[in-house]
Amino acid sequence: MCGIIGYIGNKDITPLLLDGLQKLEYRGYDSAGICVSDKQQLKTVKAKGKISELAKKVKSKTLNGAIGIAHTRWATHGEPNEANAHPHLDCKQELAIVHNGIIENHQALTELLKKEGHKIKSQTDSEIIAHLVEKFYKNDLEAAVRQALKLIEGAFGLAVIHKDENKIVVARKGSPLIIGVGENEMFIASDIPAILEHTKRVIYLNDNEIAVITQGKYIITNLEGEQINKEVDEIKWNVEQMEKKGFKHFMLKEIMEQPEAIANTLRGRIKDGKVKLTVDFDIQKINRIIITACGTSWHSALIGKHFLESIAQIPAEVDYASEFRYRSPIVSSEDVMVVISQSGETADTLAALREAKVKQAKTLGIVNVVGSTITREVDSGIYLHVGPEIGVASTKAFTSQVVALLLLALYIRQQQGHEIDKDLLKQLDKIPYQINQALKQADNIKEVAAKFVDSKNFLYLGRGLNFPVALEGALKLKEISYIHAEGYPAAEIKHGPIALIDEDMPVVFVATKNNLSQKIISNMQEVKARDGNIIAIVSQDDKEISKLADSIIKVPEVIDELSPIINAIPLQLLAYYIADLKGLDVDKPRNLAKSVTVE
Repeated sequence: MCGIIGYIGNKDITPLLLDGLQKLEYRGYDSAGICVSDKQQLKTVKAKGKISELAKKVKSKTLNGAIGIAHTRWATHGEPNEANAHPHLDCKQELAIVHNGIIENHQALTELLKKEGHKIKSQTDSEIIAHLVEKFYKNDLEAAVRQALKLIEGAFGLAVIHKDENKIVVARKGSPLIIGVGENEMFIASDIPAILEHTKRVIYLNDNEIAVITQGKYIITNLEGEQINKEVDEIKWNVEQMEKKGFKHFMLKEIMEQPEAIANTLRGRIKDGKVKLTVDFDIQKINRIIITACGTSWHSALIGKHFLESIAQIPAEVDYASEFRYRSPIVSSEDVMVVISQSGETADTLAALREAKVKQAKTLGIVNVVGSTITREVDSGIYLHVGPEIGVASTKAFTSQVVALLLLALYIRQQQGHEIDKDLLKQLDKIPYQINQALKQADNIKEVAAKFVDSKNFLYLGRGLNFPVALEGALKLKEISYIHAEGYPAAEIKHGPIALIDEDMPVVFVATKNNLSQKIISNMQEVKARDGNIIAIVSQDDKEISKLADSIIKVPEVIDELSPIINAIPLQLLAYYIADLKGLDVDKPRNLAKSVTVE
């Protein structure tokens, strides 16, 4: 997720663009750039790091003009540096682009462009757009952009300028863009906060729409060139609210973004019934997989162990990264160490990775932040592509990690020469829609939360793949509501925790349909016999389990392998609403940091 702003008009353009970038910095914070056209040449300044670094560099430049585009980057392809920062220019330095999204066929397009003599300067997928537009440019920027888009597969929020044309051409597919309508001036942006200070009149572009923006005028068409008439909307929100897209907290926003986040994790990785990953070691020589992580990522690792053993038929172990190197672990060159970290900078996980490398293990990272230390040090990697996760309590990163681990297990099985379950792939393709259905239970979950907001302790129980989900649900509640909570395998309550159960102890059962459902029912009856207050996560058409529960939260029925993803959603919402009802700072819980970079 990155930030775009563009302007055409008579205002002092550089301060306007920099201010817009600062309001979008939550969308991207590893590099930034600005390009202004003065009708004779394009003047571009880029900087690694936060917007403040770009502002320092701009001070020493003269950037006058009536047209400009700017970008704040959250890296997806290529490490954060000046070369990879946007805007990207063509070979002639006559046109510039800024781009949000992922170009899935960028490698093939890069090879084509290089054969035609184009010099690609960055590691990004975005730069190829500038060269494609250059390839087709014949004194008509709109036509050139339209032709370039015909070759592109993937997602884009795109803005393009040319030094000889007094316009901005923008296009959208899968990545948001808006047009801001001012008085004899026009704006484009990836989100409202960038332009809200200047206008509240906006037009929302839909997928497969192109707009040509001139001073005080705009024309919107579809990809075939047919003109579209769109209404101008009046923004009612203030800047602070709009930064969260109208959500009260970033955490709630990120919970609601999970359909899109998981779609991004899956994008381009399943094609023609095959899983496509890049792994730089011989799958056939794997003896064992060791997964190491911390916190929420450790819970996804436990689910990954199930996948790797049941699908790939490879022994798998899960270790706390903070403990791994302190017990002289036995690791060999036939082992693969999988390290999981949202930030890619978690100190304990990085230390465990280095310990494994010393012992000659192959390494693979599952990371969200491109260009982070872990991504630079592993042999291979799977990027999540879920965008920045601002709330300290991880939500969309967790569910996307589970998806990435499932893809890894399927890929290993495939590379071993075995058939992979085509029905599972089809079901995986539907999971963003099913998550969206689960999110529609939000109001019901809020009512359940209100019943238990004053509770002092919670117990979370699950079996099989959903035991780690119970752990994750308990962690979410602890992190943001400061209520003591524990997760257990449901059968283990007889070995101690059952002593705690009384009428004041809420017990959350992850009880969706699977081959262990009857055992879960037995555990629920044990809790019920001791006056425990049961909250049950159940499948949509469940009748039997619902009779035992005091509070019911229904989710769409999915196959067992996908149940951890769907079942995590109501537990995230339950924790969120309890914390919010307690009046706590959900996004910044006390004593916690988003990324733990010290041991």
